[in-house]
Amino acid sequence: MTNPPASASPASSSSSSSFITGIGPVAAISLVVGTMIGSGIFIVSADIGRQLGAWGPGALLLVWLVTGLMTVMGALAYAELAAMMPTAGGQYVFLRDGLSPLVGFLFGWTLFTVIQTGTIAAVAVAFGKFLGVLLPGVTPDIFLSLGQLSMPGGTIELGLSWQRLVALGVVLVLTVVNAYGVALGARVQTVFAIAKVAAFAVLIFCGLVLMRGSEAWQGNTASFWGTGEWSLALVPLFGAAMVGSLFSADAWNNVTFAAAEVRDPKRNLPLALGVGTALVSVIYLLANVAYLHLLPFAGDPDGVGAAARGIQYAVEDRVGTAAAEVFFGPAGAAFMAVAIMLSTFGCVNGLTLAGPRVYFAMARDGLFFARAGVLHPGRKTPVFGLGAQALWAMVLCLSGSYGNLLDYVIFASLLFYFFTVLALFRLRRTQPDLPRPVKAFGYPVLPGVYLVAVLALMGILLLKKPLYTWPGLIVVALGVPVYLLWRRGARG
Repeated sequence: MTNPPASASPASSSSSSSFITGIGPVAAISLVVGTMIGSGIFIVSADIGRQLGAWGPGALLLVWLVTGLMTVMGALAYAELAAMMPTAGGQYVFLRDGLSPLVGFLFGWTLFTVIQTGTIAAVAVAFGKFLGVLLPGVTPDIFLSLGQLSMPGGTIELGLSWQRLVALGVVLVLTVVNAYGVALGARVQTVFAIAKVAAFAVLIFCGLVLMRGSEAWQGNTASFWGTGEWSLALVPLFGAAMVGSLFSADAWNNVTFAAAEVRDPKRNLPLALGVGTALVSVIYLLANVAYLHLLPFAGDPDGVGAAARGIQYAVEDRVGTAAAEVFFGPAGAAFMAVAIMLSTFGCVNGLTLAGPRVYFAMARDGLFFARAGVLHPGRKTPVFGLGAQALWAMVLCLSGSYGNLLDYVIFASLLFYFFTVLALFRLRRTQPDLPRPVKAFGYPVLPGVYLVAVLALMGILLLKKPLYTWPGLIVVALGVPVYLLWRRGARG
């Protein structure tokens, strides 16, 4: 049986008329840019460098190039769906109407339990990590243990550290900000998006212009492709190394969640997806080229100073801070730490704003707590959804380090990117006459390539990153009985 188009959905029509359209084109692009640029780009290149060390700086740049291409391909496919169904809930609606209500629910369920809240927690913890540059007392050392949780492949240590305590405060503050109205949240998002792009502009200018032809760059280009053997056997290792870069480029889909609050969404949503993802992908690639101008790729884990430790062994993986320290000295490290804190703060703000719009759409369909489908009478914000999201994200802040949290998030996120682009193909076949103000670029070739690439990555991650990917898959599966119980309750 063919599902009805989104325009016929009661949840969709009511959501569109309930929210305030307070997000203009600049704010929509800022929401894409601001939620994508968080902390990952300043950190994960160290881990990628260690995993692919034998294949040199070229492998590092190749990871970021492939990540950027995949991200833009996915966003261009989403552009068609976003213009067709510009309603609150975004991706949830695409899956509900494009595949089935069950798949839509599983996305919303996983978004709440793993994807959105896990990303909020990871980036908030990263804020605490960079605050530690300015305040050395803000350490990752746990001072209050809450026990250990056994998982397939290892254990997770629960507890409070000063970094995690700071993360709890960030989540709480931004939840309150977004409860006061979408216009305020959007303004905060735009300001912090501009600030983080400016910080990157400084970093890229220093690396590519002022340090052009540096000793570090000459050393890196001398062994650009390393000494490792390049063959198909490298693919699984390469895919596993992409976890960090994929996480850094994630969350661009969040702008679709708030579609009901975007002005002229049939134009501005595709614009935000295309421009936002392309801009961030270029920035990420140039930032890594700048790192290679400022720091050696290889380094000594026991080295003294940022240059000696290199990209691979930057202190606590803070590559962005190490690069600034090489150019500006200690003052530069402090400046970059502040810039990165602004970046992570803005990222958490965008994630906090967007997520409850999905829970709102689910509640209107009778598939989430009914209070999540009620807006504040004056501010028109989903206060209950904001509070529930914050509570679970704060629990996740206690559950692991930055690296563990991003592993926990990325597999589930990839799974639903795959399903959503699959929904694009199905809707083309089952509802070919639906109005499509924008069509997916390169259809069906580019969306098809995207599906194959995501499917391959998921297989690699299940084998190479079992500690968090398998539990993420289990969380998705647990949503099936929850869906059945919720449907039964709604009927009763």
